[in-house]
Amino acid sequence: MEIFKILLAIHIVGGSISLLLGLYILLTKKGNKIHKKVGKIYFISMLTASIIAMPMSYLHPHYFLFIISIFTSYMLLTGTRYLAKKSIEDINKIDWSITASMLIFSLAFIIFGINLLIKSNTFGVVFLVFGSISMLFVRQDWINYTGKSKMKNYFLTTHIQRMMGSYIASCTAFLVVNNTILPSVIAWLLPTIILSPLISFWTKKYFIKK
Repeated sequence: MEIFKILLAIHIVGGSISLLLGLYILLTKKGNKIHKKVGKIYFISMLTASIIAMPMSYLHPHYFLFIISIFTSYMLLTGTRYLAKKSIEDINKIDWSITASMLIFSLAFIIFGINLLIKSNTFGVVFLVFGSISMLFVRQDWINYTGKSKMKNYFLTTHIQRMMGSYIASCTAFLVVNNTILPSVIAWLLPTIILSPLISFWTKKYFIKK
């Protein structure tokens, strides 16, 4: 029990910091020195909270906490690594391993979601949504890593998409934990519905065609 409390405290601190810094990044100018410094702190705090959530979901079995932790870790790791790339020659085994791992998890999410829906458990929709979104990101990795993207600056645009995705996951976790009004399925999907249009907006803004 004491171990869980310690993990919970670290998780709350990391999650709270990343939630606030993510909002700051969302509302301020991108690409300057302040953005980069705040972004590094955001990455460390969010990744810490996500990794800590994995043993927490085992000590106190919680499938949904596990989903968010896996999804967020993937978004953070790939988002940060994309920013350091200049060409497909920079892609290595670590990048492919991260993507392959997410492929396995996304398939598991989809299968588990279908199984829940068959049992008339509507929460299966959540698994299907996150599994499907993860699958789309895995496909995007394959396109980018093999040089098939139609964007010239896809490393930058993908970085933006992934970091936004990690923030959506953080907002989702916060809303679900503190929600006392909304139906659980709505609480899980609301941040995705509200913030996803911003991903499209910034992708179009920085889009440079080959």
